[in-house]
Parts: sequence; C-alpha cells; structure tokens
Amino acid sequence: MTFMVASAIKKNNVKILGNIHGNQTIVFGHGFGTDHTAWRFIEDAFQTDYRLVTYDNVGASDATLDAYSQTRYTMIDSYADDLVDLCDELDIRDAVYIGHSVSGMVGLLASNKAPEFFSKHVFMNASPRYLNDIDYVGGFNQFDLNDLYQGMANNYYAWASGFAAYAMGNPESPQLADEFARTLSAIRPDIALAVSKAIFESDNRKYLASFNKESLLIQCKKDIAVPLEVGQYLNKHITNSQLLLIEAEGHFPHISAPQEVIKAIQSFI
Repeated sequence: MTFMVASAIKKNNVKILGNIHGNQTIVFGHGFGTDHTAWRFIEDAFQTDYRLVTYDNVGASDATLDAYSQTRYTMIDSYADDLVDLCDELDIRDAVYIGHSVSGMVGLLASNKAPEFFSKHVFMNASPRYLNDIDYVGGFNQFDLNDLYQGMANNYYAWASGFAAYAMGNPESPQLADEFARTLSAIRPDIALAVSKAIFESDNRKYLASFNKESLLIQCKKDIAVPLEVGQYLNKHITNSQLLLIEAEGHFPHISAPQEVIKAIQSFI
C-alpha cells in the first residue's frame, strides 16, 4: 500500500536536471545523513544525455518536515513507497536507479513493488543488513549500535561531527567530512535517531531473491559501515549483478572519489 500526498514532488523536494527531453532517466537516491546535494559532484557527467531526478528522503534537508512520522518511518519500506509515488507522479519508466547506502535497498524494494519504473540499478555501498548474524558479516553488533544511539542522544551535534569524520574517511581531506557533517547536523536530532534505528536494525535479505534487475554493486576498499563481505553477499544473492571494487575509501565515494564513481556508472549504463 502506498501513501499519496498532494504532491510527491513537493514532499520529497524533487529536482529535475539535465536533458529534460532525454530518452532515459537516472534517479538518484541519497543515503542517511546526506541529501540531494551529495550528487552534485557527479551530476555534470550525465546532464547532456540523461534526464536527472534527485530527491530528499522524508526527514532530510528540504523534504516536507510535516510528512515525517516516527510511526510511518519505522521501516525503510515506507521510503520505498515514497519512491514509488514520485516515480508514478513523474511518469518514470525503465529508468536507471542509483542508490547510495540505505537508498540502495529502498530502490530494490521499490523495484519489487513496481518493476516498470527501473530497468537497471546501481547499488553504491549498500547493505541488506548492517547487523552481524549467523554466517553473515554486516559490520556491526548490537553493542556497537547501542553505543552509536547513546552518542546521538547525549550530544547529537558533537556526535555528528565525530561520526562524519569516521564514516567519510580520507583524513587528508577534512573538508569532505565537513561536507557530511553539514547535512547530518541539519537533520532534527530526534528524527536522525529514529531513522538511524530504522536503517541499522533493518533486514532486507529476504527480498533479494525476488529482485532480478541488471545491477552494478559499487564497493569501496575500505568502508566502516559496509565491509566488503556485504558487497560479496549481495553479488551472490542478486541475480544478474556484478561487483566492482573501486579505488576509493570511506562510505561516500560519490563525494570523496567522484571520478571513480562516474567511470563505473558510465561503463554500466
């Protein structure tokens, strides 16, 4: 079931760029703590040939704040419903979906709900489950997450600054962490805590078997949030997928190594 508002375009702060009359559309979905502006480092490479659609997940940046509900957004499936709504409103068909981090799974869930919207998917540093499990390496245990939640609750802005540097990596370029800290700090602290719990405690492994779109899995060599084992797991369980290990570190290669990401996407689409 999807939930419509007066305009999904307004609700999710949708921006349409590039060749608006192009035959193919690329939809960009951002990860936790960022917003649509995170894609500005790679957008120019695709503006001539593609119509580009960016948007903000509810709770982030300039998405309609009144649309956020801790009851509704306890599962990332609700973000997939939002994506279905905005694709329907924009009459998108057979687009390429590029999803970073949690939005990788958001795109997968949306594609399972409405297969006509996307023909190809790019999963960038995506994970179906962040918690370790029996015979599964997700990267976190429950103690790690409890500690993360406590830090957010105690002093959110101090936590945001420290977490931004940790997740971004690339300490020789501190301005990159500052970029992430800016958008992370723009989120209302109670929303950030609730959304982080919805993301980090989700388990979407059971949906992989029913997903069959041609897919590229972009993985960084060093990512504190999504270890290589996760990319290998996705590659094994998503039919018609290819795993590409790029020359980048940190959880945000589209910010820290945009040329590597551009090259990978161009070769795929």
